Amino acid sequence: MTQTTGRLIDGNALSKQLRGDVARRAAALKARGITPGLAVILVGDNPASQVYVRNKVKACEDSGLHSVLEKYEAAMTEAQLLARIEALNNEPAIHGILVQLPLPAHIDAHKVIESISPAKDVDGFHVASAGALMVGQPGFWPCTPYGCMKMLESIHYDLKGKHAVVIGRSNIVGKPMALMLLQQNATVTICHSGTKDLKAMTLQADVIVAAVGKRNVLTADMVKPGAVVIDVGMNRNEEGKLCGDVDFEGVKQVAGWITPVPGGVGPMTITMLLVNTLEAAERAAG
Repeated sequence: MTQTTGRLIDGNALSKQLRGDVARRAAALKARGITPGLAVILVGDNPASQVYVRNKVKACEDSGLHSVLEKYEAAMTEAQLLARIEALNNEPAIHGILVQLPLPAHIDAHKVIESISPAKDVDGFHVASAGALMVGQPGFWPCTPYGCMKMLESIHYDLKGKHAVVIGRSNIVGKPMALMLLQQNATVTICHSGTKDLKAMTLQADVIVAAVGKRNVLTADMVKPGAVVIDVGMNRNEEGKLCGDVDFEGVKQVAGWITPVPGGVGPMTITMLLVNTLEAAERAAG
């Protein structure tokens, strides 16, 4: 039997396509006198956060969305931040509010996220958003797993009856990912640091989503031939090069489809933030 190598799911190309759609819908709102607006709040000077925030703001502007970047000193108090969010909640020109994490240690991130109006929670981290996803009501889906679902959709992959294994149980990726897959009638297994035999689980999987932030968590011997592998990880190897949670070179020999790092899930995350912001504006416009 000849082995075909896994086909790439190109996050850059798919992002471009989806952002074109966002730009068209934003133009339609602008014709009604509404410009979708996103407020991005950065507290402190974490260098990685500064890069993420810059990329988010640029993506907004490129797609015809209005974006406001608010930078504050690390010494900002929790009360000051909560007051600022309250003001943005009441600002009609702002449809989405994003607070870049991590926050300085003296600020309770959970309290901050819960202070954002659920109607403007474009990150999808509010308890109301998580609850809406849990019960299948309209809300905002967290951007990274939402992007992963769009990638599966782009290859016309029917999840019904398929076994999906999610490696990782974070509130940002793992748990919402599992719920989204479940909504599409997949049978879902969530694996994590307490899982006894990860390989036994992944070998049964038709779809694997790796989201733990650890290099080479998934290797070729752990993947069933033809499986779809989505790599959410963002790590650096010894040479300082960006890599994911999956041993890409090995796994692509076995997988049917695979996402690269970089150029896979990363660009999709920011794209889904634009989609959520646009939807927030559309909902507000009625």
